[in-house]
Amino acid sequence: MFIQTQETPNPNSLKFLPGKGVSNDGPYEFLNEDQTEIPILKNILSINGVTGIFLSGDFLSINKTQDEKWENIKHLVISYLNEYYDEGNKFIINKNAELDDHKEYGEIENKIIKILETKIRPAVARDGGDITFKEFKDGKVTVVLKGSCSGCPSSTLTLKQGVQNLLCHYIPEVKEVLAV
Repeated sequence: MFIQTQETPNPNSLKFLPGKGVSNDGPYEFLNEDQTEIPILKNILSINGVTGIFLSGDFLSINKTQDEKWENIKHLVISYLNEYYDEGNKFIINKNAELDDHKEYGEIENKIIKILETKIRPAVARDGGDITFKEFKDGKVTVVLKGSCSGCPSSTLTLKQGVQNLLCHYIPEVKEVLAV
């Protein structure tokens, strides 16, 4: 099995593409070993310098400390992934999709979510990250950045010049976009 890697705009994040499913239950982020019981994730999180894992449908992004070099981490992650998929596993996270909560959104929130899902999220995923809607209040949209996007030096620029401009263009009620 050949696992590809891609650099992301965040120098401390690397995207791994195993060519197989990663999560069939939406995106997940794990920042330490205590957050999961999944052995492969615990193994990756135990690698010296690894600070987090973001999993999406067909890729995972690994975040590291600034001091650690990718050459010390990359081959271990690839080894764990190869072993995992060679054992016949189809997904790292394999659950039935369920709605997180049954929150009902208003017209503006639904428009914001649709733009995030169709226009912004695919571009962010190409860079190894994810963006999700949190709330809309008083003209301000709050989003959550995960994966390569969290801690990325260029994420503020992307958020303001990309996400904010796009949402303000399509939805005049949006005045500002903030990340938590």
